Amino acid sequence: MEELVNLFHGFAVALQPFNIAVMFIGIVLGVIIGVLPGLGGANGVAILLPLTFSMSPTSAIIMLSCIYWGALFGGAITSILFNIPGEPWSVATTFDGYPMAQQGKAGEALTAAFTSSFVGALFAVIMITLVAPLVAGFALRFGPAEKFAVYFLAFCSFIGLSKEPPFKTLAAMMIGFALAAVGLDSMTGQLRLTFGFTPMLNGFDFLIAVIGLFGIGEILLTMEDGLAFRGGKAKINLRVVLHTWKELPRYWMTSLRSCVIGCWMGITPAGATPASFMSYGIAKRVSKRGSNFGKGEIDGVIAPETAAHAAGTAALLPMLSLGVPGSPTAAVLLGGLLIWGLQPGPMLFVEQKEFVWGLIASMYLGNLAGLLVVLTCVPLFAAILRVPFSIIAPLILVLCAIGAYSVHNSTVDVMLMLMFGVIGYVLKKCDYPLAPLVLAIVLGDKAEEAFRQSLLGSQGSLGVFFSNGLVSSIMILGLIALFWSVINDGWSKLRTGVLNRAA
Repeated sequence: MEELVNLFHGFAVALQPFNIAVMFIGIVLGVIIGVLPGLGGANGVAILLPLTFSMSPTSAIIMLSCIYWGALFGGAITSILFNIPGEPWSVATTFDGYPMAQQGKAGEALTAAFTSSFVGALFAVIMITLVAPLVAGFALRFGPAEKFAVYFLAFCSFIGLSKEPPFKTLAAMMIGFALAAVGLDSMTGQLRLTFGFTPMLNGFDFLIAVIGLFGIGEILLTMEDGLAFRGGKAKINLRVVLHTWKELPRYWMTSLRSCVIGCWMGITPAGATPASFMSYGIAKRVSKRGSNFGKGEIDGVIAPETAAHAAGTAALLPMLSLGVPGSPTAAVLLGGLLIWGLQPGPMLFVEQKEFVWGLIASMYLGNLAGLLVVLTCVPLFAAILRVPFSIIAPLILVLCAIGAYSVHNSTVDVMLMLMFGVIGYVLKKCDYPLAPLVLAIVLGDKAEEAFRQSLLGSQGSLGVFFSNGLVSSIMILGLIALFWSVINDGWSKLRTGVLNRAA
């Protein structure tokens, strides 16, 4: 009951005129970011984060989260109309969305995609509303050892549960740890890895690194590919929307299954992209028309879009309640909270109730606003792809430079941003994931601090990380996540051997 009262207070905060305005601005900017290949939710939030410095934390996080919702919506537009995935998680949408558009059903495909995205996000937000306070209340029992165990679980999950090669994930994470260690040691006050370079006394600013890694790195890759936009036109009228909505209840099982898959993959660090592919694959396997998938089946659009939006939204649950992001965009939002002086985690629900519940309420309103915006403005957003990329790319680069300079009003930050852009470009060319690197930059110093505090309290004994049932359970879960692929392969071989002997 208390959560319901807090949620109503959150709606009172989110429905303030200024917050409603930034909500719609964020949605429109997010859809544009989602439409433009080479950008994405994490990139857009990172590039536009400096615009929110003059806002209150509540208004700022509402705008940034709405940019994220808009990017999730926008990725479907290019996937269906142009067969160009605006986002990685929209790749699966192209399989059936683009064939539907070629058959003259672009309106039905877009309506199904947007509505399914809204349903997936709504399911995830309801879950966050019900579960986040419980998780946060439980997490109040955490000391330094338990906090380190949670960070350990997050790092191990990225390595063991990710679809990326474990070595590359670990290597990217190590680079992030090294970058997080630059500057003053929080425990001793000594300088580390500055090499006499004065601007490095405070370490690498998280925002500079993210703008370079995501924004500049993606633009360099896109420019190298020589991306050209080609596609058709699309119109959505009320008749098409109502007809599609009338058909969608027939696929309620696909939607429900995709919601569950998306929420699970969002809470774990797997993310929206694996969720969309997994949901599409299961839908194809279960459907009576599975053999026709890839030729224009509407449930081939419903499944990936529902799962992607559920995963993208659910990724905010561990960030808010534990201070551990479940996606790259959540990691960027986590960095934003730290910049505004807010510490994500269980105490956030105690000390900043208005902020937390205002954000949760804005998730409901933001996704509803996003659905209305994309249903009414598809032709306008699709027309963005008629602008030559040679014009769009310099505009994005200028935005990145302005964002980097505005952090400390320093040209050194712009140079560092370009350096990180080259690093991001090289890592992506070598197929190294950036999400673990971002996670390590954000949480590396905090994990180190919790680890050292734990050892100080236990006089150097590592047994502190297995000293009680709570910390032991989390550490064991982390080890299981780390070696999950090995455990899974061993189990499969053992099962195959038993079946062969039985035969």
